[in-house]
Amino acid sequence: MTFSLVARCAETGMFGMAISSSSPAVAARCAFARAGVGAVASQNVTDPALGPLALDLMEAGATAEEAIASVQEQGRFIEYRQVLAVDKQGNTAIHSGPNSLGIWTQAQGRDVASGGNLLANDGICQAIVDGFEGAAGHLGDRLIAAMRAGLAAGGEAGPVHSAGMKIVDRVDWPIVDLRCDWSEDCPIENIATAWEVYKPQIDAYVQRALDPREAPSYGVPGDD
Repeated sequence: MTFSLVARCAETGMFGMAISSSSPAVAARCAFARAGVGAVASQNVTDPALGPLALDLMEAGATAEEAIASVQEQGRFIEYRQVLAVDKQGNTAIHSGPNSLGIWTQAQGRDVASGGNLLANDGICQAIVDGFEGAAGHLGDRLIAAMRAGLAAGGEAGPVHSAGMKIVDRVDWPIVDLRCDWSEDCPIENIATAWEVYKPQIDAYVQRALDPREAPSYGVPGDD
């Protein structure tokens, strides 16, 4: 019911992930990232506990491959789960249990990994990886390009209704955490629209948290 990617920007060290599903509020359950550590997607009959577990392991020094191996050992009903990870060196690893739903597949490269289930065809995840690797610009731009590539390649077997994108960078909270929890329109395009609005304001919102005396105002009611 889901396709996603986790990724690292080799130039900035940012981590991000993007995800879409026919299920509601997919990013609330499946999207995990930690600055300086990595990004994880936990999906397919989702166990949200596996995301923080993989991040804790990587923060303690495990590579993405080692973290996923430990998740396979420690996770309950792991044969039903898909878990994707990227670490601070750009290593990637994926677990896709044999009970993943429908057509399921995975693909990975340096700094990026993609997985999906209940897909329209088995080329979706490679299209997502290719879309990320072929895009330029901010990590968020590349995540959006990758998700659009997955959708253009066929996406899910049915329509998607929710999507999300999360990015972390140097501070303890996500600098980007955009979600469309339900839409009859394309949730990926809804996220893309929100990204275009939010992108030029990211640094200002971080500055407000670190030192509001130096932060610009956007001059709108309730500006916070």
